[in-house]
Amino acid sequence: MPTRTEITTKLTELIKFGFVGGMAYIVDTGLFNLLRFGPGELLGDKPLTAKIVSAAIATLFAWLGNRYWTFSTKRNSNSIRELLQFIIVNVGGMGVALLCLWFSHYVLGLTSPLADNISANVIGVGLGMVFRYWLYSTWVFTGDSADAPPQPALPEASPLADPESREVRSGTR
Repeated sequence: MPTRTEITTKLTELIKFGFVGGMAYIVDTGLFNLLRFGPGELLGDKPLTAKIVSAAIATLFAWLGNRYWTFSTKRNSNSIRELLQFIIVNVGGMGVALLCLWFSHYVLGLTSPLADNISANVIGVGLGMVFRYWLYSTWVFTGDSADAPPQPALPEASPLADPESREVRSGTR
C-alpha cells in the first residue's frame, strides 16, 4: 500500500505533467496558427511544414518542462539519450491518436468532422497522454541523476518546537 507521501508525490507529478502538456499544446497550436495565418503568413501555403515546425518546438518545450520540473528528481545524466527517448515516446503518442482516428473513421465508418475530432483529439489525445506519462515515468525519466537539483535540507529541530525538551528558551532566564 503506498504511503501518503508517495501518493502526494505521484499526484503532484501528474499535475505538473498535465500543466506542461497543456502549455505544450498551446505552444503547438499557437505557433501553427501564427506560422499559417499570422503576420506575413510565413508558411501560409505550407500547412504540413507549419505543423512539423510547431510540433517540433512544442516537443522540445515539453521535454524541457518535464525534464526540469515534472521529473526533475528522475532525470538522466545523458540528456541526448533522454531527448531521443522522449521524441520516440511522443511519436508513439501521436500514433495512438492516429490509430483511434483510423479505427473510428475507417472501421466504424464515423466520418463526420465531429466524429473525427472526438476520436483523434479527445479519445486519441487522452489515451496518448496516458501512454506518454507511463513511458516517461518508466523509461525516459528513470535516473537518480547527479544533475537533479539537491533536495532542501530539513531544518534542525528547535527546542522550542520539541515537546520533549525540558529547557525553555525565552531569551531570559
